[in-house]
Amino acid sequence: MHKIVRAAAVGVALSSALFLSACGDDADTADTGSASDESLSIGFFGFSKTNSFAQAAYAGISEYAEKNDATAEFIDPNFDVQVQLQQLKDALTSKRYDVWIVQANDGVAVQQTIQEAVDAGITVVAEFTPIGPDFETLEPQIPGTLSLVDDPKRNGTVLGELSLQACEDAGADPCEVAYLQGFSAQPIDVVRTDAFLAAVDQPGVEVVANVEGGYAQDTGRAAVQDILQANPDVDVIAGASSAALLGAIDLPGIDDVSIVGNGSSTQAVTAVQQGDFYAVYVFAEKTAGAKAAEMGLAAARGDEVDPAFVGYDELTPFGVLGTKENLAGYTGEYSD
Repeated sequence: MHKIVRAAAVGVALSSALFLSACGDDADTADTGSASDESLSIGFFGFSKTNSFAQAAYAGISEYAEKNDATAEFIDPNFDVQVQLQQLKDALTSKRYDVWIVQANDGVAVQQTIQEAVDAGITVVAEFTPIGPDFETLEPQIPGTLSLVDDPKRNGTVLGELSLQACEDAGADPCEVAYLQGFSAQPIDVVRTDAFLAAVDQPGVEVVANVEGGYAQDTGRAAVQDILQANPDVDVIAGASSAALLGAIDLPGIDDVSIVGNGSSTQAVTAVQQGDFYAVYVFAEKTAGAKAAEMGLAAARGDEVDPAFVGYDELTPFGVLGTKENLAGYTGEYSD
């Protein structure tokens, strides 16, 4: 449970506590938070306006802001690390926004500017991407910031655990498993891949392929096609990107393969519901955006947000486990 406590106003005896639980499936039902007569501004430094994942986060942010006497603006770097860093520096100079919600393209590159923003009295929430060098923690790494991020180590571990469940359901011995990395040079992908491989390193499981599949349907399709040609008896294919795996669901030879995806777009959720995917790791991204706005506005209005971090497994009743049973009646919050 996440606690927000408003500081006492001078000369007024006030002792109240507002307990905020993590948001549910629908960001539209987010708690409206504490009232304030001061309108605040949120700057959302997202991956890119062309990215549906970032668009979903911004939809949650802007809707929550509108209901809570705040405004929101999407500052678009179009996936460019240096452009985003300069945008943050410009915002620091101008003091244009009371709250920054940062979906960092590179969480290490922005560290110093984020610290300077906190020192200047700006409320900063890290969203999805950890800000700092540690990719294995949900907790804020910059003192004074808030955090709603995904832990790529746990992400890879859960993908591995879902793959083991798929192996068990398939009854294969040995169970042949293949994995599609996103980009092998990205630090987050390295952590995720290592965690996946450690999770499936079990008796009766054989990893027959570990290749780069990218994050797009065309690159994923090509990678899966190569896997199927080299390993026609593969039982499970998991990957860092549901979008990449969606490109492969109509390939010859895929019908008997259990697919485990990473990400719960509307298309990926439908694939699980229809049996084209075995399961996905769920990112309730619109809900995450609303929760990040809730945390940031509360802190900017003098509330203590305790704890200062939230994980994605707190955003739905079933955590991040997107099995067919859990996703019955669920709708993805972004589109691939």
